[in-house]
Amino acid sequence: MKSYIDLHMHSIYSDDGEFTPAELVEKCKEAGIKVMSIADHNSAKANVEAKIEAQRAGIQYITGIEIDCSYKGINLHLLGYGIDETAPIFADIEENVRAQEVKASLERLPLTRKLGFEIEESELNAIADINKREIWTGEVFAEVLLAKEEYSNHEILQPYRPEGNRGDNPYVNFYWDYYAQGKPCYATLVFPELKEAIAIIHAHGGKAVLAHPGKNLEGQFQLFDEMIHLGLDGVEAFCSYHSEETAKHFHERAMYHKIFYTCGSDYHGKIKPSITLTGHGCSIDSDEVMKQLNIRQEL
Repeated sequence: MKSYIDLHMHSIYSDDGEFTPAELVEKCKEAGIKVMSIADHNSAKANVEAKIEAQRAGIQYITGIEIDCSYKGINLHLLGYGIDETAPIFADIEENVRAQEVKASLERLPLTRKLGFEIEESELNAIADINKREIWTGEVFAEVLLAKEEYSNHEILQPYRPEGNRGDNPYVNFYWDYYAQGKPCYATLVFPELKEAIAIIHAHGGKAVLAHPGKNLEGQFQLFDEMIHLGLDGVEAFCSYHSEETAKHFHERAMYHKIFYTCGSDYHGKIKPSITLTGHGCSIDSDEVMKQLNIRQEL
């Protein structure tokens, strides 16, 4: 079903986004999107530029952010919609996470070498500097390693080649398999608890929506019902990572709990090449999606 809504995409203000806010607005216009939101990782900076450009393009813009947080030791992503993007707290969150990420980058390097790879700081900086960042994410490690000729037949990297079963989104899949929570190259970062992140969003005029729960709560969907009581306003039922069955489950839970549901592609650009704008697989008519958003929460 063709959708004109996409409420989850990332700009260069995320540590893994490719495009400027203005470029994303243009891409949304080309894709026929009428309602959009840029929800960068722990950053609200994109919203000022995006609002101006979206107005020029005739697109309804909803301010957004995606805050890293945790619940019962599980790392989660919480979308905040309708926030006051100028509130100092969001700049504080961004600076705190960036400082932790710089430290974590140095921890990821020896862990990557333990996998059997020879990799130097200069190689990582060559990629990070292109994006004007100091951070070596799992995706940066993947980009460097997959480009090294001496590892063209390396067993660990084969699944992430074009013909491999993880080759659809090779960089982010490598991150999920080796650098995400509980994986061999994971470096610990301290995030606010889900309850605190919800309170921050609410205190600054926003609505709190759990992002791609099918990914972060894999095998533990029952926890979602607990989280509702912490003040969640909605759930991203439809997204690029959800199967039809998973999307149906979270759509039904949203209806049961009388919270709203959203749809977002989580578009990044080259980091996730198989993900396209509006590629969230929403099975609900766009007018109905907007109707329930407006009725329930007046976004």
